[in-house]
Amino acid sequence: MGETERRGACLICGADLVYFQEAKEMTCVFCGKRELSHASCKDGHYVCDACHARKGIEAVMRECRTTKSRNPIEIMQKIMADPYIYMHGPEHHVMAGAALLAAYHNSGGEVDLDWALAEMKERGGQVPGGVCGFWGCCGAGVSTGIYMSIITKATPLSGKSWGLSNRMTSRALNAIGEIGGPRCCKRDTFTAVKEAVQMTKEELGIEMELPEKIECGFHVENQQCLRGKCPYHPKGTGDF
Repeated sequence: MGETERRGACLICGADLVYFQEAKEMTCVFCGKRELSHASCKDGHYVCDACHARKGIEAVMRECRTTKSRNPIEIMQKIMADPYIYMHGPEHHVMAGAALLAAYHNSGGEVDLDWALAEMKERGGQVPGGVCGFWGCCGAGVSTGIYMSIITKATPLSGKSWGLSNRMTSRALNAIGEIGGPRCCKRDTFTAVKEAVQMTKEELGIEMELPEKIECGFHVENQQCLRGKCPYHPKGTGDF
């Protein structure tokens, strides 16, 4: 895999991505599907979310089914090293919740992990790329709400579990929003998952593990990295 692919550039030619205020009809270079999108590369290449994320989500599922770790950050950092996990992309919308489900299960949480991961793949896979900017709800934050919904078996007609799921998403999004943009799928995913670990302990009594310090090893791949203002950058102060 070329460095341009790792840096969030076009998977076809390596050109920078551009975003549009109004959606335009695009054709996926890989599968030929025509759909409306707010993004393409500057040379017009378009890859749909499904094609962009497919192999990455396979890596997520493979690791989360087998890991014994109680630390979802550790689980994600291992997954992020896979060549099909790009710097940015909708695979993170499945990864955050899946890593939490695996760590929750390994920490004594009662959940059918195979069923839960299948649900996470299906639900998280419906969250489009770019929603952080266009919808105002980062997909990693939404993924933690999906995680909470799965472990509490929430539905639209639930009571307490419905509330916990929405509060989880809100808490994660608030923490992500406090740091500010531009988007970074790694930073936002670390932030959302850290909030989910804390809320799970507070509300459900299941204690997962977190690293003493979360340090991002992917900052060189991110052209929009906040550098010293990112709490996970090696030289970051967290002052944002």
